[in-house]
Amino acid sequence: MSSGADGTRGLADGRLVLDEPAAHVARLTIANPEKRNALDHAILAAIAEAVPALEARCLLLTGAGQTFSAGYDIGDMPEETFAEEAEKLVAHPFAAAIAALESYPYPSLAALNGHAIGGGLELALACDLRVAATGALVGMPPAKLGLVYSHTGLQKFIDAIGVPRTRELFLVGRNIPAEEALVWGLVNAVHPPDELPGAALELAIEIAGNAPLALSGNKTVIRRLLEARAALDPEVERELVELRRACFVSEDFREGVRAFAEKRAPQWRAR
Repeated sequence: MSSGADGTRGLADGRLVLDEPAAHVARLTIANPEKRNALDHAILAAIAEAVPALEARCLLLTGAGQTFSAGYDIGDMPEETFAEEAEKLVAHPFAAAIAALESYPYPSLAALNGHAIGGGLELALACDLRVAATGALVGMPPAKLGLVYSHTGLQKFIDAIGVPRTRELFLVGRNIPAEEALVWGLVNAVHPPDELPGAALELAIEIAGNAPLALSGNKTVIRRLLEARAALDPEVERELVELRRACFVSEDFREGVRAFAEKRAPQWRAR
């Protein structure tokens, strides 16, 4: 970890930056632009470790450059350990990062400075509010990769945008513009790209200026209500977890990721 004179801290070898742009506001910036801010083990572990230690009354999450996050960094995983490494990344450090954001006691705000795809979009959805730049795309590509998404992740989308839109997002697999995401309720506001950083910070400052007990209390009530509504029978949950686990060792998942990286049509085998 490196620290600047202004209090800025570089985490995950500088691929995640923590600073305090205003009083009671903490900002985390994903800074992996060479890979379109893809999420790797180090970035996710740094989020999971940094967030619980914060005390800011509003947490602002954004990306550096032109992309918020392109999702999981799985394109370059070795062929011989692909299934194991992909499952490790998606199931463990990603889950820990999501849990850290969701359990943060004060409101969190994602500022989508550019495209938010796959795991990048779920990371944004783990925040309480989202604002996006005009021209940004959001999307979930599991259907095009051969990936069965986690039931907990799907539940978040159902809570946010309802069943019909969740089906469209996950079964069609196309990316949608921020303006359409605003209509869906997936984002709360859309701003021109050059205005987004200022608008996001202004909103974060407004949130941070509210009563701390009300902020944390109302967030807790909302979270508990959603958790109670989404509770599953343990046997059903085990079935869904196994369904997801099985996809990681499937030929189709391996083919989907390779085809995506090579920009070609996948050859599905249903196995």
